[in-house]
Amino acid sequence: MKLITKDIQVKLNKNFQEQNDEDIVLKLFNPCGAQTWLITQMEPDGDIMYGLADIGMGCVEYGSISLNEIKSVRLPFGLTIERDMHFRGGKVSEYADRTNLAGC
Repeated sequence: MKLITKDIQVKLNKNFQEQNDEDIVLKLFNPCGAQTWLITQMEPDGDIMYGLADIGMGCVEYGSISLNEIKSVRLPFGLTIERDMHFRGGKVSEYADRTNLAGC
C-alpha cells in the first residue's frame, strides 16, 4: 500500500508552506500494535513529516516523524505500517481533547 498519495502529498506540502499544524491530513497505524501517527505537514524533502505520535505508552507527542523510518518498519507476518484509507481528516485540538496530549 502506498502511504502517501499525490493528493495527500499536495495537502501536506500546503500545510507546511502555510505553517498549518492544526489540520490532520494523514493517519498511519501499526496493524499489530497500538502505534498511531496523525500527520499535519511534510517538508519539501519528502521525508520529514510533522504530527502527533501515539506510540501506545500513555503519552501523545507532537513532533517530527521520518517517512523513511516509517516505511522501513517490518512487522510480524510480513506486515508494514499502513495508511488508514477511511480517515477523513480532523483537527489536532479535537484529538487533544480526546486524549492526554494536553497533560504530557
